[in-house]
Amino acid sequence: MTKDGPMNQTASRYKWIALGLLWVAFFLQQGTRQIYGPSLASIMSSTGADAVSAGLVGTVFTLVYGICVPFAGLTADLFSRKWMVTVGVGVFCLGIFLSGFVPTIGLLMVTYGLLNGFGQTFYYPSATSLVSQLHKESRATAMSILQLGLYLGIVGCGGLAGWLAGWSADGWRWAFRVLGGLGLVWAVVLLFFLKDTRPAMQNAAQEKPRLRDAVHAVVANPAALCLAGGLGMMIYVDVGFKIWMPDYLAETFGISKGSAGLNAVLWHYLGAAAGIAFGSRFSDCRVARRPSIRMEVNILGLAGAIPFILWMAGTDSFVCCCTAMGLFGFFRGIYDSNLMAAFLDVVNPRYHASGCGIMMCIAFIFGSLSPTVLGLMKEHVSMSVGIGSLAGFYALGVGIILCARHIAFKH
Repeated sequence: MTKDGPMNQTASRYKWIALGLLWVAFFLQQGTRQIYGPSLASIMSSTGADAVSAGLVGTVFTLVYGICVPFAGLTADLFSRKWMVTVGVGVFCLGIFLSGFVPTIGLLMVTYGLLNGFGQTFYYPSATSLVSQLHKESRATAMSILQLGLYLGIVGCGGLAGWLAGWSADGWRWAFRVLGGLGLVWAVVLLFFLKDTRPAMQNAAQEKPRLRDAVHAVVANPAALCLAGGLGMMIYVDVGFKIWMPDYLAETFGISKGSAGLNAVLWHYLGAAAGIAFGSRFSDCRVARRPSIRMEVNILGLAGAIPFILWMAGTDSFVCCCTAMGLFGFFRGIYDSNLMAAFLDVVNPRYHASGCGIMMCIAFIFGSLSPTVLGLMKEHVSMSVGIGSLAGFYALGVGIILCARHIAFKH
């Protein structure tokens, strides 16, 4: 009794310390994804790159991330999760830090695209696995706190990058240097203070699913494949929006880069947070009576966002554009609220974790095309048309998920 008491108190304290360590890392992971878009105009001016080459950097990052996603969960099971988190943070922050010094867009593809994309892939599965194991009785609270790092990272770092980009011709480099440097310091903090927690014991007779079987579980399942395709449409829009919207706002409405970087994400993610809260509650209250409700909420989210994407791209009013971004975010949040739940409804439970990795792989590989395509449209048509074209991909997503619903619930 006397020994267990202090041990339990230590374990109770450590789980919150670990959450704090991982929260900062998640803040940096999500925040550094958002610094490229607000810096885009300054990067093009500083390196002499055209819009297509600048968009290609985002394409390389998203493509590398998508290719590596299926292996991230497997490595989290095979290797120490402490080391996967620490090395992942160190690698992607090294890529961010070096991006602040490169002279050409080609080298930026290597540092921001390849190195950053590779490192970012391996942080999240191990981090969420650790939080889930340490916070058995407080899991929902812990995951919600961790998720808060996503919103604060995107909004805070996006605004900081825009402000620094408008500070001087090479001000954009300081966003990469500062955040990348902080991340490298934090990797050292993780090395010394994050414990090498062993995974919970599993049933020895239960063999872990192989990657080949997980691929078959998704590819041979038409409903799951359609849902992966629908996610691909959403990722295409999301990646293109986050990279090019700050540049579009600055050019169209003549606002500062700092204001553009902040407004491009603030209203959208405020709307998304409200949409997630509404969509999850709406579907959970009805799923027992209507099993297809999760896919129908997915369809509602994508379809409801279409007019606001078009309004966002076509308005001459900055206030109207921000309003449209908020409403676009609200319906995107409704889609997000049932994204994973709908997929897990149609996939064999044995392949839930690995199947999600395959779905993300398919979606991110397709979505990686968006930054380059929008760069081409900026060069040859206009960015207003490019932003408006994103509505068409949401419309395609609606059609694809309608097919998934028909396949899964046709009887």
